[in-house]
Amino acid sequence: MSPQQSTVPAVAPAPDTAPEVLDRRSGPHGEVVLRRHGHLLQIIANGCFLMDTSDGRSERLLVDLAAAALTDRDPETRPRLLIGGLGVGFSLVRAAAQPRWGRITVVEREAAIIDWHRPGAPLSALSREALADPRTEVLHTDLLEHLRTGASTYDALCLDIDNGPDWTVTDDNGGLYTPDGIARCRERLAPGGVLAVWSAQPSADFEGALRNSGFQGVRTHEIPVARGVPDVVHLAVRAG
Repeated sequence: MSPQQSTVPAVAPAPDTAPEVLDRRSGPHGEVVLRRHGHLLQIIANGCFLMDTSDGRSERLLVDLAAAALTDRDPETRPRLLIGGLGVGFSLVRAAAQPRWGRITVVEREAAIIDWHRPGAPLSALSREALADPRTEVLHTDLLEHLRTGASTYDALCLDIDNGPDWTVTDDNGGLYTPDGIARCRERLAPGGVLAVWSAQPSADFEGALRNSGFQGVRTHEIPVARGVPDVVHLAVRAG
């Protein structure tokens, strides 16, 4: 999620309640913080608000839209899914709740975020069943590195590693949205596979880059937010 909230939280924190820092860690990509604000858990990276547990509508749609775009799969063969970014777990939980998916691989580069989902940790109440699903595996690695060096192919890539093509939290995340990063995504997709990329705002330049890289069916699905421009999911299909 982005600094623009998708919805007003169901239970808003008291206005005079200051956020409580539950964990703060520094690593190769900067600082990540988990904090509690009222009933919400929030992840902050390098001082930038990333996401919280208030809604998750757009993160769930990231998975739903990818599934809907897989129109030519054998119903007896369950598609393989890669989720880029664990976050608070909304996308993983959605995927694990859908029997249609086969292997569900989650790539997360921040060890702290993975730790916050371990049994007894603050985010485990949301994700424990999904993480216990035998289809689920979590890889502690950088997404771009996995795309470059991994041998596995997937039927869908659902990527949500920052705030989108035009609003990256760290400079190295920007590599995902370059022609080389898009080519890596295409290489990891099986023919007819779907690329779905979450963004805090639409990006016409990214749409154009997807088309120029040979993807078909490029489109942008908008998710209205309470204030400001909509969150979006960019969708594209690798030619069969």
